[in-house]
Amino acid sequence: MASQGARGEQKPLLGQEEALDRPAISPFEGRKAACAAVLLVEILERAAFFGIVSNLVLYLNSSDFKWGGSQASRAALLFLGASYLLSPIGGWLADAYLGRYWTIAFSFLLYLLTACLLPTVASQDGRLWLCGEMPAYLVQPSCRKGSAESHCNQQLPSQYCAPIMYTGLLLLALAISSVKANLTPFGADQVTDRGRDATRRFFNWFYWSINIGAVISLLVIAFIQQNVGFVIGYAIPAVCLALALLVFLVAAPIFVTKPASGSQVSSMFQLALQGGCCSQALQKMTTKIRAGNPQSEADVAGLLSGPRHQPVRPSPEVVSNFQVLVKILPVLLTLIPYWMVYFQMQSTYYLQGLHLCIPNFFENNRLNSSILSADVSSGYMLPDAWLLLANVVILLILVPVKDRVIDPFLAKRKLLPSALKKMALGMFFGLASVLSAGFLETKRLQYVNNNETISQQIGKDNYIAAKLSIFWQIPQYLLIGISEIFASIPGLEFAYSESPKSMQGAIMGLFFFISGLGSLLGSGFLTLLSLPAAGWMHCPEDYGNINKCQMDYYFFLLAGIQTVTCVLFIWISIRYERQQQASCLRCAGREGD
Repeated sequence: MASQGARGEQKPLLGQEEALDRPAISPFEGRKAACAAVLLVEILERAAFFGIVSNLVLYLNSSDFKWGGSQASRAALLFLGASYLLSPIGGWLADAYLGRYWTIAFSFLLYLLTACLLPTVASQDGRLWLCGEMPAYLVQPSCRKGSAESHCNQQLPSQYCAPIMYTGLLLLALAISSVKANLTPFGADQVTDRGRDATRRFFNWFYWSINIGAVISLLVIAFIQQNVGFVIGYAIPAVCLALALLVFLVAAPIFVTKPASGSQVSSMFQLALQGGCCSQALQKMTTKIRAGNPQSEADVAGLLSGPRHQPVRPSPEVVSNFQVLVKILPVLLTLIPYWMVYFQMQSTYYLQGLHLCIPNFFENNRLNSSILSADVSSGYMLPDAWLLLANVVILLILVPVKDRVIDPFLAKRKLLPSALKKMALGMFFGLASVLSAGFLETKRLQYVNNNETISQQIGKDNYIAAKLSIFWQIPQYLLIGISEIFASIPGLEFAYSESPKSMQGAIMGLFFFISGLGSLLGSGFLTLLSLPAAGWMHCPEDYGNINKCQMDYYFFLLAGIQTVTCVLFIWISIRYERQQQASCLRCAGREGD
């Protein structure tokens, strides 16, 4: 099916001879079909992913489940976090056993099967079969000034169908994370032998494909989910996944595939443990040896031997890779607050949009006066998820401009910034986004407190919204989109290019793991702020809405954390680049000798 390369690497048969017969016109010459197949698979997969997550808050907050606003947002953040947090499992599996191709294929199969659960649960019969009847509970009375504290701090209703939903979302997140960890480096494998410029350009176009999938999903799937129904709306992502799996399997002959080369993660964990647990003992024994104590020599040999008295001294390659990981890890960890901000886009930003005035389609008279009207309840409403298009469109415009115009212009003048400098700039744009969201939320609450509100129907449910247009959210979505260009794309390039070849899957998995950690920490903050003692997001008297909450404080808290981390990231990145320069100088000196 493919020609066999060094160490089991499979080169593509189709199109290879033609590429060798003439000089390459571009870095992708002879690999265009493989790259196009990977990008098409990514478009379909992202269309499915955004179709699942874009209206998840609305779905769980609807009358089908009746989860509270903060509960639905936490579930979305947990799902997003898990879909990144579990990435190292897929990366390790590909490196150690299956190779990237078969790991992606099996992950897509799991992805497809678990995605079919969502349209099943979206139907009434499916919910009754899997979850049983929704438990009845009394609507909580409003807390008024002067009410007893015990009257106001009632227990929120239990989350209906929570075991099924969380189990399904966890399995879905496992499949998503495995595809995410392996499809990105698998695509880069198609052009990695063409040089670093080809790899950089591939990542640009890969990210562009992600957002093409998002546009398709938001324009079509999100609209159907909000205005038609979730059964059809969640069936479409399953169809996209089936097509993605089919394309990936059919395109096998044109792919460059690399076999599992073994993962050094276990050896490195052992090395880290050995260094942490045994370093003091080794130091003491070494001192005794130097003093002439022969028994200590035997003790050292026993300490460095395995259960069968074989030396466990790590190979130079393991030590070298461990040192690389130690240098990369602080850089990736300081991105956590950025990811905490980034994932608000599909959770609290979305929740905020449900409580802003959303215009109706196909009714011009209401479109022009919706902000001043008392009720907005008829016609097709603009999907709240469409605000994500502001984020997506800026990426679709700027990524090609950056790839074709800005980067070549800067490269010719040797002004192209390093990946770390771009990442620092992206963090500042993320900070600006969450600050914008905080200021908008403060203004929204002023409208609510002055009783300048409307009742609007979204799907089957009514929301009390401020007489403030949802389009005021556009700046925060634009800013987070710009931050992706400078933080996420260079972050992928940094993780792939700086990691050793035998650990690329694991390091890419670690990159996504840290992204998920940021999402989970954001969810954890929401959980803490929903406790009665904290109070910012605890508003049982306004169950299902956020008009009695202080979500602006949450945004400003994230902004404060991000500000501190931006400074720390700049310091760490400067140290990292200096270490790299010093390492290059040493290598150059050895070559000169």
